[in-house]
Amino acid sequence: MGRGCGAENGGKRKKKDRDLDELKKEVSLGLTNARAAEILARDGPNALTPPPTTPEWVKFCRQLFGGFSMLLWTGAVLCFLAYSIQVATEDEPLYLGVVLAAVVIITGCFSYFQEAKSSRIMDSFKKMVPQQAMVIREGEKMQINAELVVQGDLVEIKGGDRIPADLRVISSSGCKVDNSSLTGESEPQTRSPEFTHDNPLETRNICFFSTNCVEGTAHGIVIFTGDRTVMGRIATLASELQVRRTPINIEIEHFIHIITGVAVFLGFSFFILSFILGYTWLEAVIFLIGIIVANVPEGLLATVTVCLTLTAKRMAKKNCLVKNLEAVETLGSTSTICSDKTGTLTQNRMTVAHMWFDNQIHEADTTEDQTGLGFDKSSATWAALSRVAGLCNRADFKAGQEHLPILMLSIHEVEDNPSGHILVMKGAPERILDRCSTIMIHGQEHPLDENWRDAFQNAYMELGGLGERVLGFCHLNLSSSQFPRGYTFDCDDTNFPTEQLCFLGLISMIDPPRAAVPDAVGKCRSAGIKVIMVTGDHPITAKAIAKGRLIFDNLKKSIAYTLTSNIPEISPFLLFIIANVPLPLGTVTILCIDLGTDMVPAISLAYETAESDIMKRQPRNPKTDKLVNERLISMAYGQIALKPESLRQSSCSEFMVVINITDIEILNIDVHQKFWHFLLRMNLWMFRPVQYTCRGMIQALGGFFTYFVILAENGFLPKHLVGIRIKWDDREVNDLEDSYGQQWTYEQRKIVEFTCHTAFFASIVVVQWADLIICKTRRNSLFQQGMKNRILIFGLFVETALAAFLSYCPGMDIALRMYPLKYALHMYISTEPKNNLLKT
Repeated sequence: MGRGCGAENGGKRKKKDRDLDELKKEVSLGLTNARAAEILARDGPNALTPPPTTPEWVKFCRQLFGGFSMLLWTGAVLCFLAYSIQVATEDEPLYLGVVLAAVVIITGCFSYFQEAKSSRIMDSFKKMVPQQAMVIREGEKMQINAELVVQGDLVEIKGGDRIPADLRVISSSGCKVDNSSLTGESEPQTRSPEFTHDNPLETRNICFFSTNCVEGTAHGIVIFTGDRTVMGRIATLASELQVRRTPINIEIEHFIHIITGVAVFLGFSFFILSFILGYTWLEAVIFLIGIIVANVPEGLLATVTVCLTLTAKRMAKKNCLVKNLEAVETLGSTSTICSDKTGTLTQNRMTVAHMWFDNQIHEADTTEDQTGLGFDKSSATWAALSRVAGLCNRADFKAGQEHLPILMLSIHEVEDNPSGHILVMKGAPERILDRCSTIMIHGQEHPLDENWRDAFQNAYMELGGLGERVLGFCHLNLSSSQFPRGYTFDCDDTNFPTEQLCFLGLISMIDPPRAAVPDAVGKCRSAGIKVIMVTGDHPITAKAIAKGRLIFDNLKKSIAYTLTSNIPEISPFLLFIIANVPLPLGTVTILCIDLGTDMVPAISLAYETAESDIMKRQPRNPKTDKLVNERLISMAYGQIALKPESLRQSSCSEFMVVINITDIEILNIDVHQKFWHFLLRMNLWMFRPVQYTCRGMIQALGGFFTYFVILAENGFLPKHLVGIRIKWDDREVNDLEDSYGQQWTYEQRKIVEFTCHTAFFASIVVVQWADLIICKTRRNSLFQQGMKNRILIFGLFVETALAAFLSYCPGMDIALRMYPLKYALHMYISTEPKNNLLKT
């Protein structure tokens, strides 16, 4: 029984020895290819499992059916429904329904394409530089894809390599790694085979996946791969967190809710009013569609997407890739920056700040570019002190000696004495002083008496009181007879003197701030941003915050510009329904404004430079400072009261342009003299000193002015237009009389009406010129901001050229029912109320 037990124990021992031999073999030769293939099949590739992503078709559907799109889809469906009911009489609903559906599909595709750009860039980065790893298998080095690294692999790393997996170091030569991405530690960390700490994140014999080797070489055994690495576990935890909506996402959703609410409220209000006024339900539906189309800024979401994309591209030029476009603006809401000190606010290098020698304290130059004041370097004591500081600057710290005083000592051959040596030492000032018997003053050694000790103590206290790290320095010229060249110095069994040295002086050091830090922190404070010294960020973030804020400013400008045309687009339908007049502006023409002439100018505001006070404002409060607030809505839809003294204090000019465009002369009779009194009254009214003004209202007035002028010059004076709509739109009526008794056929009336649409459209475009210049700034005067935005100037030309193309291109009378304009342009200019009172 005993022999059996002994045999069993012997068998276990032999198996353990064999396993140990195999382990030693693996450590020296690495895994076999067959074994590596088995482990790869068992554990899977060495890669992090990507977080669950939203399918592309879902993203596309969100763009196609989200936000304003549902309103437009509803309008399109109603148009198709209306056409199916009155198919034999009118094709207008079908035409409008097709246009609305096309608008939604095109803008949805555009927005989806812009959103998909960033994710494609991220994927291209991954494919551009596939991660490689140097492994040793079967005793041979081979470079493989990092995803093929398996547990147990013997990996070689060197300076510049990325650690392919979690490794246990088995050998190293001056290896240091950058763990900042994992632990936030800015200093490179030494890696060696020694186990130095129970915490895996602190011990020196572990290298972590995705960190970088900055210098030296090392060999290590892979202990974890993929999701099982420390970084993989962190990534898994992070992916389980609920993604919060970005501030700009909340703002855009808030804006959509406001505009949708306004559109639905006005639409259904006038839908009901239409019934009360005696319209059929089909006519009421057409009115509803028109008001919804007039309220919804169809091209605005595409404009917002372009604005965010442009900013993301700017940041990409600064080596900052934005994965989520809506996250670009988040920095604009920053109220607190928590920053690390070492290497972030500071230069991450200890720099000499003050020195004490020759019984005087000298100030050193601590500026990053060495442009500060210096000191007199002619003293012999300074020469000796600087020599010790230069020579005695490297040491290896051994574990287990924390209780010992730290002194750095080195011995060097002296150039001016062929057979001599010099011993140099630095360390804690009081420790250095205890080892000295003399002190050097102006190049001469003096006995270190109590007076000099008191002087040392005073200097030490003064430098220490500055919060600086103080070191003491001394030296000793060794006897050439006792320590000739070739003498073997033994640091373990000291065979040279370490007492009776000559004290040279004190040097105090600081980690000075980076050159850009004071200005950056000052800008942050002037912007109401707190800077707290903890860990993890960089003060240069102030520049990013200014660009974050710029996004919000420019988006607000784009929205203000776009919404201004809502009043001149809505008011024609209101007058059409209430006063029963011919329609002043058609729905297709509205789409030409929203998706045509307004697009490039609105996008051009994204290129506007920051205003001078952008970093002097308090941080935006996401809960109260909305992208679309009451003030902006009042500018677009309502009126703002202006005091007379405000007009007198006006600092720059804002243009109110009213366009009078007459159409082709269909009639032979001259009605200009009969209409001149009406035109004169309109002009006098327009030039009155107004106390109430609004850009949207001004555009509407300009449009209605052209509408009434064209109809009046063709025989239909304003007083005869009220209640004429039913006969005007009746195909069977071909003898409708105007104010002068002339008879008009249905086709002739429609040519005049569509010419009015084109003139109304042109007047909006012209007033939008001025509106675009007004929207350039929210607070600054135009003279302060200047006209340096070339894209904006280009946008003005594009807007004008497109309007001319739509008005005069042959075939547009059939495609868009827009007729060419003739005769004169009458432009009237009024003064601008001060920007600060009008700008949102």
